[in-house]
Amino acid sequence: MSSSKHSSELRRLALSVLQPGFVGTEAPDWILRDIGDGLASVVLFSRNIVSTEQVARLTAQLRAENPDLIVAIDEEAGDVTRIESATGSSRPGNFALGTVDDPALTEAVAADLGRQLRAAGVSLDYAPSADVNSNPDNPIIGVRSFGSDPEVVSRHTTAWIRGLQSSGVAACAKHFPGHGDVAVDSHHDLPAYPAGRDEIAVQALPPFRAAVAAGVRAVMSGHLLVPAYDPDLPATLSRRILHGLLRDELGFDGLVVSDAIEMGAVTRRYGIDGATVKAVAAGVDAVCVGGESAEEATVALLVKALTAAVTGGELAEERLAEAAGRVREFARWSTGLRAAGAAQDATGDGIGHVAARRAVRLTGAARAALPLTAAPHVVELAPVTNMAIGKETPWGVAGPLAERLPGTTSVRVRGQELEEGKVALESCALEPAVGRPLVIVARDAARHAWMSRAVTGLTAARPDAIVVEMGLPGATTAAAQIFTHGASAASGVAAAEVLTDTSAL
Repeated sequence: MSSSKHSSELRRLALSVLQPGFVGTEAPDWILRDIGDGLASVVLFSRNIVSTEQVARLTAQLRAENPDLIVAIDEEAGDVTRIESATGSSRPGNFALGTVDDPALTEAVAADLGRQLRAAGVSLDYAPSADVNSNPDNPIIGVRSFGSDPEVVSRHTTAWIRGLQSSGVAACAKHFPGHGDVAVDSHHDLPAYPAGRDEIAVQALPPFRAAVAAGVRAVMSGHLLVPAYDPDLPATLSRRILHGLLRDELGFDGLVVSDAIEMGAVTRRYGIDGATVKAVAAGVDAVCVGGESAEEATVALLVKALTAAVTGGELAEERLAEAAGRVREFARWSTGLRAAGAAQDATGDGIGHVAARRAVRLTGAARAALPLTAAPHVVELAPVTNMAIGKETPWGVAGPLAERLPGTTSVRVRGQELEEGKVALESCALEPAVGRPLVIVARDAARHAWMSRAVTGLTAARPDAIVVEMGLPGATTAAAQIFTHGASAASGVAAAEVLTDTSAL
């Protein structure tokens, strides 16, 4: 093979192992050119989405260049939604489903989501999160997990995969080997999972074993250090973890996708180009890039880095070709899966609402205080959302409660505003609630000191206040509490129903 032909083939191989994002609701010219040159995958985010119909037009435009193009999306439902980012998810998230603990319900919710994604032209969903949230202070997983019990997480991971794939969309179990027992957000720095191998085998690996048994064909690696397997390299860059553990021990032979390669956990040490090369060398087959670095120049940089690594001996050409082959194989399989998926309308049958309602729990004091018959004042305590959630999607109880009780008033308070003295709870929360019911809405109060203090102060002044916790349940001073186990739009509607209708209890 001539030098120019070899360079062209290397570039094509390098393009094929990238899964880039892009900006806009129509495909930019550079993405279409790269697909023609060998790019085999793209990933969509909320910035690409207006409606299911618009996304269907976009994916048709992309697939005009390659009918087998993998179109991925980071859609977990619940708090992490892209397809419904403008309205909030009409389905509850994993923690709510794990709380109900009805695998048939989880399968139905995932199948409903799959129908919507398939109608939009999506072929790969970066879900479910198979992480066991064993650390309640975890800043990045939380309600994205089905729970803290490996058995619960395993059976719902299985149900989610079956449901999603029954509708023609490939599932992707993440974040291998388990991101649930960390205390650092990998978007910013490298978290560590210091457990020994025996503990990891019992605590973190069962859901991934279950995923493999359920027929998952894609697994996403996590950017975390697991010293029991590799004391030097994070999982995404570790052959010991991706090959030795995932492939040899768990028997997975499908597509390994990286978590977003621009995340600080890997780029702070190796740069985005160095992390990409090391990831492919370690066993990653498809490198997700573009959650934040969604430019043509980034893709060009990574292609250059991969081809230079081959010519320089840092990356074996056989490994690059192997990764490209797995991408092609997955693309063909996912095209067949889409064709075989049930040809149903994308509109759901209300299963998301049913699931969200079934996940609501409340204390006896809350039951005694309900239903609300007068329009309340609602105080929503809003944390800064993490980068997995992205821009803040609509959430909370005030909106749906106002629809049921006209005259409801509300205020949304942020921690920085309280700390800087820009707002005072007395004037914005207590004074407007004089003579009226007070509803306090929190989101992971146990994880945010300012929020916990606010709940304590408000309930001390108003012992009759009802607290709606939309994150992980935690200890508070409130007597009357409602737990939704997630902050999706569906969960907010479910809470409003419980607050106003005792027949919903």
